[in-house]
Amino acid sequence: MHERSSGAELAAILRAELNRYSPGEKLPSSRVLVERHRVSPVTVSRALAELVAEGLVVTRPGAGAFRAEPRSEASRPVDTSWQEIALSAEPAGDQVPRSVDASGVLATLARPAPGVIELNGGYLHPDLQPERALSAALARAGRRPGAWARPPVEGVPELRAWFAREIGGPGGALAASDILITAGGQSALTAALRAVAPPGAPVLVESPTYPGMLAAAHASGLRPVPVPTDADGVRTDLLADAFRASGARLFVCQPLFQNPTGAVLARERRREVLRVARAAGAFVIEDDFARLLGHDDAPPLPPTLSAEDQDGTVVHVRSLTKATSPNLRVGALAARGPVLDRLRAIQVVDSFFVPAPLQEAALELVGSPAWTRHLRLIAGELTTRRNALIAALHGQLPAFVERGPGYGAAYGGDPARGGGRYVPPGGYHLWLRLPDGTDEAALAGAALRAGVAVASGR
Repeated sequence: MHERSSGAELAAILRAELNRYSPGEKLPSSRVLVERHRVSPVTVSRALAELVAEGLVVTRPGAGAFRAEPRSEASRPVDTSWQEIALSAEPAGDQVPRSVDASGVLATLARPAPGVIELNGGYLHPDLQPERALSAALARAGRRPGAWARPPVEGVPELRAWFAREIGGPGGALAASDILITAGGQSALTAALRAVAPPGAPVLVESPTYPGMLAAAHASGLRPVPVPTDADGVRTDLLADAFRASGARLFVCQPLFQNPTGAVLARERRREVLRVARAAGAFVIEDDFARLLGHDDAPPLPPTLSAEDQDGTVVHVRSLTKATSPNLRVGALAARGPVLDRLRAIQVVDSFFVPAPLQEAALELVGSPAWTRHLRLIAGELTTRRNALIAALHGQLPAFVERGPGYGAAYGGDPARGGGRYVPPGGYHLWLRLPDGTDEAALAGAALRAGVAVASGR
């Protein structure tokens, strides 16, 4: 049994036994609990920590654990009805409301109930997360001289240099000075939106697109303007029209393994995106979230748009989180010119800097032999699991995938291609086009009651 789950079970037992003790009375020692319940000292420590967090137990160094004194008074009810007015008041003039629908983001972050198969998460399955390598990297990082000293606000120099090589490619398009270390990809994306576009401005987005980006745009007071995509990525002919019609000075895209379609931006469209944006005097935010998640059968990956950018058009977002663990919230922004100064200022105001021990742990991880082995492992495992899911869908839910000519791909493909299916060669998204008339919310609810959590695509 995992220490984490057994710790929760022991906490439940101790919680039920607390009434045997008077407030302030000492509980059995850790050694007694280990022997009585046949668990490890780590499990006892986890259980007691849980009860301390709930305010049921207090610990005193050198003395032990005691039942907490009852609270002197119940929390007083607070009348917060006034907030309904303050939060819903319409802004003046042409400003855009900054209300945020975070449901799409919360769906990927919520922990499912025990026993539920999680098919709606936004991270690697725990079986694929490199926990042992992460633990070793964190331990080594903690022993580095100066690991707990305040880092440069831009990030640890060696980690910035690593990201510059990864993003800029072998041609050396980027220098370490072009990199800003961030607290994960979502933080980087939010900072980039705020740096490039003023509140109320339009921002061009792929349609469909990542719900977390839409939430971040709305939170910044921006107006998302959709630009259709197909199996080759964003429709660049329509992108030029959208820039002219909206007056936008920003386009946000995921050129590689786009969420949700899995599309890879075609070579000729890559050049066209940069040309069209430059002609419009606009920036391109390149959200390269899935570059480390290529499958075994993926073709050679194209370079980043940032590596081909000749005039500072691209602001690149990269993160280690998706390929490792939700807790390794280390990412990078790559940019050149005055926009980098603005990005740095926004990050300093928001969060000062990314903690040095976390940066050092990331540097230890990507510099170890375990990193290459891990990337090979997830490439193979994601391929196997993707194929298993597709086979199961064909066998168990043929109405979801067997579409007639003209309906396009079942998995995020192009309707213009007459029914051919597109199987994503990277990432871990597989979105289905439901049969006409399907009640999506009812379907997701029925799946959850059956023990499978799926994400709503609407």
